[in-house]
Amino acid sequence: MGTMFVGLTDYDWYCTLKSQNFDEVNFWRPGSMPFKALKQNDLFIFKLKRPYYAIVGGGFFVKYSLLPISLAWEAFGRKNGTDSYEELSERLRKYREKNGIDLLNPYVGCIILTEPFFFGEEDWITPPDNWPLNTVVGKVMDTEEGEGKLLFQEICKRLQKNTVTDRMITRNDVVRENTEARYQQIMVKHRLGQGAFRVLVTDAYQRRCAISGEKTLPVLEAAHIKPYSKDGPHHVQNGVLLRSDIHKLFDEGYLTIAPDYRVEVSRRIKEDYGNGRIYYQFHGKKLSVLPNRAEELPSKEFLAWHNENVYLG
Repeated sequence: MGTMFVGLTDYDWYCTLKSQNFDEVNFWRPGSMPFKALKQNDLFIFKLKRPYYAIVGGGFFVKYSLLPISLAWEAFGRKNGTDSYEELSERLRKYREKNGIDLLNPYVGCIILTEPFFFGEEDWITPPDNWPLNTVVGKVMDTEEGEGKLLFQEICKRLQKNTVTDRMITRNDVVRENTEARYQQIMVKHRLGQGAFRVLVTDAYQRRCAISGEKTLPVLEAAHIKPYSKDGPHHVQNGVLLRSDIHKLFDEGYLTIAPDYRVEVSRRIKEDYGNGRIYYQFHGKKLSVLPNRAEELPSKEFLAWHNENVYLG
């Protein structure tokens, strides 16, 4: 079964994001209910609430994460569909007040989507005939059967019209012209944005600094092992969660992480600054925190690159 989720959103969110060319968006929810309907890279579709009652775009699911409101803004900014943190907070307050959700809850549910696309009004799609009128959040649909397949076909046509069919490709990485084959294609991995990278790395390390174990979230940062400016990807295996001061030293080469996950601290800290005692305590020690999933562990290839090209020794 091919799965997509059709989620309800408001017209202001759609208009704000449609006017931009963002590589990712945060489809946030005012409450804390987990989102488990999709797997990574599955299709998430935007449906406007009444009175518009139309399907207007979508994106590819990356991850759901319950984040402090401040971190959601720091990670995604205007990709939240608002022009300011104050506007995001006010929209949250209104939705929570309307739905009886704790107004003081400091967290927001974040459905992180990459490579979003938005249809112009002339391409809006009427929802399926069997769409339940009492739906308040959204619903899962099968892309290979019934109304779900018909809707998926209409979405594919619009994506093709707008020359973004490269986002939806076959198992052999080739867009097929055969209609039936095209509608049975799978979603492959899609490029991550900076915000998604930050959240994925933060959650992979259980929201603790990999070296010090620090748990104070506002001072933790997702560090690229190979910098993005040097063609290092926004991929969790090219990331490590570090306390902000340690992140700075890591980027400048005053410390590194060996491929065996041991920390190495350069003598240059003392030579250049006459200090560094709080950092030398980590020298030779294994990382304090590592991801639990093998596919999220820092890449030995990227760590070797950092050792060879950044670390001052």
